[in-house]
Amino acid sequence: MKTLVVGVGGMTNGGKSTLSRSLRQQIPNSCIIAQDSYFKDDSVVPVDSNGFKQYDTLDALHMNTMMSDVDSWRRDPESFLRQQGLNPEHTTPSVDEEVFVLIVEGFLIFNYRPLNELFDKRYFMEIPYDVCKKRRSSRVYTPPDPPGYFDGHVWPMYRKNRQEIESMASGIVFLDGLKPKEELLAAVCKDVCQETERLKEKD
Repeated sequence: MKTLVVGVGGMTNGGKSTLSRSLRQQIPNSCIIAQDSYFKDDSVVPVDSNGFKQYDTLDALHMNTMMSDVDSWRRDPESFLRQQGLNPEHTTPSVDEEVFVLIVEGFLIFNYRPLNELFDKRYFMEIPYDVCKKRRSSRVYTPPDPPGYFDGHVWPMYRKNRQEIESMASGIVFLDGLKPKEELLAAVCKDVCQETERLKEKD
């Protein structure tokens, strides 16, 4: 049994969740762990001097729990798939040659060093400021974004976090989130599938 860990990161509303779900549908024996599932309760997320909740930081996330789930998949991806209600697909004659793919999706996945070190493939979705702000304003969050939150917290933190990954994470493929979804999916899927084929052929 062989494994491949794929990171799909990027800014808020950049298209990373859409790409991740499409990849899961295309790639056999794959599943998703999404960082957004690990936010701490609103009551414990700190507030800055402007009164903005600091959601765009690693401290707002249960990263230990997320890492525990990633480790659970790494120990036994087949069992993990079944726990997710997914049936493993046997695509090769030998179980030893099967490749299981974990897609880890989130906005700070490359900023958390223990997680970043596990990725075999890294992709980062980007869109311009104005598109990002427009998309963000059309989404309903719980709790909702207060007035001025995007410019006062979300965008400055995105720029800070992106600068950080440039200094600590290598091998990231930056993707233009304005390109057609089908084009992005085809490019990433081709890249990941080439890697799974390479792993199958490897002794």
